[in-house]
Amino acid sequence: MDYKDYYKILGISKTATADEIKKAYRKLAVKYHPDKNPNDKSAGEKFKEINEANEVLGNPEKRKRYDELGENWNSYQQSPPWGQNKQGPGFNNDNAYQYTTGEQFRESDFSDFFESVFGNRFGGGKQSRARAFKGQDYNAEMQISLEEAYSGTTRQFELDNQKLQLKTKPGTKDGQVLRLKGKGGKGVNGGADGDVYITVHIPEHPHFKRKEDDLYCDATVDLYTAILGGEALIRTLRGPIKITLGKETDNGKVLRLKGMGMPVYGKDNEYGDLYVKVNIKLPKNLSPKELELFMELSNIKNTSHAKAV
Repeated sequence: MDYKDYYKILGISKTATADEIKKAYRKLAVKYHPDKNPNDKSAGEKFKEINEANEVLGNPEKRKRYDELGENWNSYQQSPPWGQNKQGPGFNNDNAYQYTTGEQFRESDFSDFFESVFGNRFGGGKQSRARAFKGQDYNAEMQISLEEAYSGTTRQFELDNQKLQLKTKPGTKDGQVLRLKGKGGKGVNGGADGDVYITVHIPEHPHFKRKEDDLYCDATVDLYTAILGGEALIRTLRGPIKITLGKETDNGKVLRLKGMGMPVYGKDNEYGDLYVKVNIKLPKNLSPKELELFMELSNIKNTSHAKAV
C-alpha cells in the first residue's frame, strides 16, 4: 500500500500550527462534504481522506508518531500497532471529525495505511467500524416585535414534517440565537440528533430606542405644564403612566424612570430603565386674549430684569 501524505491532503506545510490544520480541514470538509456533493463518489472518497488526515494531524500524539515514521513507515509494520503493547494512548476518537458547521457525517473506515500504522481503536488490525455522528444542524431566522421581546412570545413552525414550537423569554435581544436541542437532522449510527439554531431579529420601534436593557423615548409636554408643573402622560411598554413634572421643567430634560425598561434576560423581576426626553410644545393659534397675557408676562419679566440690573 502507498504512503499517505496527510499534509499534502490538507494542503498545508509540515510546520502548520494546530489552528492552521483546523482551518484547512474545515475548508476542505465544506467543499467535499457528501451532502454538498450527492452522487459524487470521488468527493466522498476525498472527504474520507480529509477526515483521516485530520484524525492524525489534529491529534498531537498521532501527529508526532506519524512525523517520526515518515515514509519509512513500512519498517514499523513488523512491530505492534501504536497503542498495543506500547506506552502512550491507543486510538482516541476525541479529535476525530471535529467539523462543526452543522453538517452530518457519514459512516467511514480509515485506510489500510492508517490501520497499519495506528491499528483500530482496540489496538488490533483493521476492522469495519460504524461511527456515531451527530445529525445535521439547521439554521433559521424569525422576527418579533419589541413588545414581544418585552413580554416573551411563542412561534410555531414546521421543519422536516415535524411541528416545532419556540418560546422566547422576556428580554430577548436582537441578533440573539436560540437553540432547539435535538430538533435537527437525525443522528447516524446512534449519534445525537442535530439542533436547530434560530436567530431573532427585532426591527426598530417607532417610539422606543433600545440600548441593552434600557429604553429611550421622547415625550411631548405642553408649555403650561412645563412652566407650572403638573401631570404628563408617558408611554411605556407596560402601558401609559402618569408622572408629575416639577415647575419650570427645561426643554430637553431627560427623566429616568427606574425599572421601566426591558426585562433582564433570564432574570426574574429585573428590568432596565426608561429614559424620557422632554420636548416642550409651544402653543399655536393663540387668541387675542392669550397674546395679550403673554405680552403682559413679557413686560413683567423685562421690568423685573431691569430692576435687577
